[in-house]
Amino acid sequence: MAGKALIKNRRVCSTGHVFYKSSSCPVCPVCEKNRQPVTEFPSGLSSPARRALENAGLVSLLQLSKMSEADILKLHGMGPASIPKLRQALKKKRLTFSMQEKKY
Repeated sequence: MAGKALIKNRRVCSTGHVFYKSSSCPVCPVCEKNRQPVTEFPSGLSSPARRALENAGLVSLLQLSKMSEADILKLHGMGPASIPKLRQALKKKRLTFSMQEKKY
C-alpha cells in the first residue's frame, strides 16, 4: 500500500464525538474506549474480538466452552491472536473449547 494515501472520512457518532476513519466501520473510537465490557471475557481481548463474541450471543465463558476454536475463528472480527487469551480465561475456570465444530 506504499504510495497510496488513505482518505479518512469525517464522522460524528450519535453522542456527538467527531472522528475520522478510512474504513466503513461505524464504531466510534471514543465511545468504544469508554465502553465497559459486560462479559466475562479477558480485558486484554481486542475490541473487534469482544464485539464478535457479543454479536454471536456469547457473553460467558461457559457459553464459549460450548464452541470449538474453529467456530470462534469464523466470527467476523475474531483473529488467531485472541484464541490463546480465550484459552487461558477458560483454563482459569477449568473449562476448555469444545472439540466439535457446530454445524450451522
